[in-house]
Amino acid sequence: MERKIQCEDTSTGNSLRNRIWSDGAESDDEITNENTLLNENDEPRPNHSTPADCNVCPVATFTEEKMRRKLRFFFMNPIEKWQAKRRFPYKFIVQVIKIILVTVQLCLFAHNNYMHVNYTWDNRITFSHLFLMGWDSTQETPAYPPATGPLAVYKRSDFFEAIDYALHGYYNIDDAIGSYSYIAEDNSIGPVTLCLYEYKEGVIFGFNESYVFDSEIVETCTNISLEAFSSSNSSQVLLHQKNINVNFSALVRAHLKFALKTVNLKAAGPMTPPDCYRFNVMIDFDNRDFDGQMLLSLDAEARKLQCKGDTRYITNHRIESALRTLLNLFVILICSISLLLCSRAIYRAQLLKFETMSFFKKMYGKTLSLEGRLEFLNLWYIMIIVNDLLIIIGTIIKEQIERKHSEIDHWNVCSISLGTGNLLVWFGVLRYLGFFKTYNVVILTLKKATPKVARFLICAVLIYAGFTFCGWLVLGPYNMKFRSLATTSECLFALINGDDMFATFSITFSKSAVLWWFSRIYLYSFISLYIYVVLSLFISVIMDAYDTIKIYYREGFPKNDLQTFIAPCTDEASSGIFRDDFEKSDLSELLDRFFCCRKRPLYGPFSESKSEQACGAMCI
Repeated sequence: MERKIQCEDTSTGNSLRNRIWSDGAESDDEITNENTLLNENDEPRPNHSTPADCNVCPVATFTEEKMRRKLRFFFMNPIEKWQAKRRFPYKFIVQVIKIILVTVQLCLFAHNNYMHVNYTWDNRITFSHLFLMGWDSTQETPAYPPATGPLAVYKRSDFFEAIDYALHGYYNIDDAIGSYSYIAEDNSIGPVTLCLYEYKEGVIFGFNESYVFDSEIVETCTNISLEAFSSSNSSQVLLHQKNINVNFSALVRAHLKFALKTVNLKAAGPMTPPDCYRFNVMIDFDNRDFDGQMLLSLDAEARKLQCKGDTRYITNHRIESALRTLLNLFVILICSISLLLCSRAIYRAQLLKFETMSFFKKMYGKTLSLEGRLEFLNLWYIMIIVNDLLIIIGTIIKEQIERKHSEIDHWNVCSISLGTGNLLVWFGVLRYLGFFKTYNVVILTLKKATPKVARFLICAVLIYAGFTFCGWLVLGPYNMKFRSLATTSECLFALINGDDMFATFSITFSKSAVLWWFSRIYLYSFISLYIYVVLSLFISVIMDAYDTIKIYYREGFPKNDLQTFIAPCTDEASSGIFRDDFEKSDLSELLDRFFCCRKRPLYGPFSESKSEQACGAMCI
């Protein structure tokens, strides 16, 4: 088969030479002109492309040609590699299968996660009505600005009444509409635990501004049984009988803990059984601020249990569990294959990088540039490896949750792992769209704009940090949106996007006219600076990168030394020449190396001076 090599001609050889070797040339004599090459006697000799000349080093020419084609093949996309060598695109097929499986898995888990979170939230609201004294339905939905104040107790008697209210609700759980049971196998009422956290010493004498204080916190827990509570009929009396005195001037917080069980019949479906839950309920009395207001709140931690019910209407609910397990195993398998393939690709790329660096150093005495070395680092593969790890971790946790093997609520960790992994999987699709010029504009624009955006954001963040700290310090005591550093930053970010401006102005109140004027100047200056200046400059940076990319598409992209070295080889992937290169026998390769007068193309400076003396003896 005759090789049709479409590489650079003599007219392009000098431009290639000047772009790569002008920096490393010791003198002008090292750079030959277009038509002649000087020998040691400064006599013109024929061009290397002349077949009758045997002074051309065939080893150097063959090595350059082989390295060019090797690098050209390495940077081909999967479609071109299929055309070049009929190499099956394993990684591409694996990614397509993976995106289908992980998306199906995510949809199923999202449905279950929504039902789980919604069910636990509704039960938390129910427990608040049953066990929290003073709870009102207006506090069920978070409102902004809040229509009511926090639920709290202000008297010592209210503290004990709140405990009695919770105990009465727990001991009379049969009155609740929900089907709640106690955690004992015989449904007997279990004990309730009351824990007090107090300073070791905390005595206040306000009349003469004195106190006795020891910051060490002492925990005191006691179990309250139904019999003991019924005999005393009051938690205050019961604690007094157990020699537990509540020192409210030293009380930091108190916890009232108990547990209940229930069954969620709504989760049942054609192939799924109901879900069984255990709720660990904790009523929190928070007095850490010591401001005369003890905040009252309730938390209910849900944990799935293995049900023992007789679900007769289901033929065999294990089918659904087996299918979910099979899907999880397929996802882990395909992600593991993707992880291995991408890791192998990165490893091979680094080997080729070191080979190319050695080639440049040996043949031309020049070190490959940083831009050229970075060409071998495929960040897409790194992103795929990260999402593979996240999906594998999330799938393992998901399987534990579905089999009820986890003692801790891992729903949030699982959802974060699967959600982030699926996000990166869909981002990975951009890699394959980037093979087409019409779809590659976004990626190239972001790549081009990233350094400028990073420098721009450093300046913008410094100004933003100054406004954040200033607003937190000055407006924090008077505006709920500036109460903490985090909420201040969130408020300012919302203002940049034009969200809730009037509310921010209106709820800033103070009797001080200085603070009122300061708040107006502060808000007006921040909004004007960031909306009219910073955002406009940010958009201009992106648009400048976009315009640059459009010019590159029209006039050509700038090339580093590696791309310039590869550029002369313009053989089509479907020409068969790459298949011929890689399938050539050792004997044929040996003949090519030592057959002097075989016609070869000229590759400019890469085939001239450096290796002539080393291999000139071969052409005798």
